[in-house]
Amino acid sequence: MQDFTFDTIQYVRPDFDGMKRCWEEAAAAVAGAASYAQVKEAMRRVEETEGHFSTMLTVCEIRNTLDTTDVFYEKELEYNQKTYPTVMEAALAYKKALLDSPFAKELEAEYGKELLVSMQRELDSFNPKLVPFLQKEAELCTRYQKLMATAQIPFRGQTYNLYGIQKLFEDPDRQTRKEAYRAWSDFYHKNEPEMEEIFDSLVKVRNEMGRAMGDENFIPLGYKNQGRSDYGQKEVEAFRRQVLEEIVPLCEKLYKAQARRIGVDKIMAYDEKFVFPDGNAVPAGDDDYMIEQARQMYHELSPETGEFIDFMIGHKLMDLKNKPNKASTGYMTSLIDYLAPFVFSCFNHTTFDMQVLSHELGHAFAGYQAMRHQPISAYYSESTDIAEIHSMSMEQFAYPYAERFFGKDADKYRFSHLQDAITFVPYGVAVDEFQHIVYAHPELTPRERTWEWHKLEQKYMPWRAYEDDEFMERGGYWYYKLHIFLYPFYYINYTLTTMGAMEFKKRYEENREQAWKDYLALCNAGGSKSYLGLLKTAHLSVPFEEGSVKRAISYAKEILLRQIGEI
Repeated sequence: MQDFTFDTIQYVRPDFDGMKRCWEEAAAAVAGAASYAQVKEAMRRVEETEGHFSTMLTVCEIRNTLDTTDVFYEKELEYNQKTYPTVMEAALAYKKALLDSPFAKELEAEYGKELLVSMQRELDSFNPKLVPFLQKEAELCTRYQKLMATAQIPFRGQTYNLYGIQKLFEDPDRQTRKEAYRAWSDFYHKNEPEMEEIFDSLVKVRNEMGRAMGDENFIPLGYKNQGRSDYGQKEVEAFRRQVLEEIVPLCEKLYKAQARRIGVDKIMAYDEKFVFPDGNAVPAGDDDYMIEQARQMYHELSPETGEFIDFMIGHKLMDLKNKPNKASTGYMTSLIDYLAPFVFSCFNHTTFDMQVLSHELGHAFAGYQAMRHQPISAYYSESTDIAEIHSMSMEQFAYPYAERFFGKDADKYRFSHLQDAITFVPYGVAVDEFQHIVYAHPELTPRERTWEWHKLEQKYMPWRAYEDDEFMERGGYWYYKLHIFLYPFYYINYTLTTMGAMEFKKRYEENREQAWKDYLALCNAGGSKSYLGLLKTAHLSVPFEEGSVKRAISYAKEILLRQIGEI
């Protein structure tokens, strides 16, 4: 492994012409191969070239999110996003050559059928007609992300970004919470015309993509883009129905108990994050303290996580502190050349910081392991519906270490985090249903779409109430969720994988050694199997099956109801 730190990586504009030429030469080599060894040699050359190409694209993306006002990386990102779609046809021609090769059976025997299935899915998700639409989509997404990243919210003599203001939603003074929430809401309200325009254009562009692929709208392509090959809309609908029946009533009990606990007649939206009357858990130290505690935790958790966290810190692969002009997001990505994950977020000195140190580092640990256990880069990452199991389960595995991060507030953290994990699910499925509605009904005006969100809040979040906030009352809250703009049909993954995380929580309590063994097997497997195949690898249930939601949340439900005095 070469010696490097992220800040010393030299960015060089990706060689799109060279990458295209590599794919074309490899496709010809595969088509003319007289032996499986010749196919493997063509694949090796592509792997090497793609690794560097991908790494440079990723370095550019990271540095753009680190400072969205850096003109150099803004222009580079714009160039890369416009140029990439123009070479995709060559990449897919190479994959088609592998699928059509008389040595495809040997590929499946060596790497498993998921390699060929994923290649076919990519072929089914693209044709050259998509290129201008993909370019336009990237342009719109960048515009939205910059709008969010450069947000400046004035409040009581200070200026906050979108992450910073949210700390005040946990302030013990209710009036402060209310006014801070309104200031946050006002940012979205003020920018509603631009966000309406951006999203309206995204819906049109994405539905054009769907029609270019022969579908009525974007939804089938959206599912393919998420790597879903063994379930579809009907299964997701069945899951959402279970959430409505099993989790929504539990959430209503939890919020009624919270209202009693903090001494209010009814929980308002600005109260939801304020869980305890004497204040929520707060980090026991500054940013550097939290990172050091994470280092110690990962060393104690397992030898594998100890090695991983030293790699991340030693190579400066985390940028977690909140700074002006950082993108308002959190993510993990991979630098293939270095077999290195990278984690990005914005600490705000709330319990959120601990979630970053467990959630995003859970993603990163899975990537670190897969890059060391899988033979090809296609398997370094998994489908998005599996990926969140890695991260959300790691959040649960961190519970025994909460005292390190929160001191005397550790029990507060554990309760509020578990409550958040459960109360999030109805919101998550509402986001998913909203996306199905807007792409299936492109005739809706922007204001009509926003009213659809209002109706979904009444359905899945009947406790949600806004006080004297016309914008939020008519459905404005959906603008907050960047996934709706940037990552269509991703968000249901957080809810599906919450079920897996809750299963792991129960099993970790019952038999820590076996639970960790299954979790490690899941991480090591990367994307080498389908969604259902990876669930089987980890001995996890299928969340679409009738009764699965009730079973998955049973242990967490018992803990929460006992703590609010209803057991």
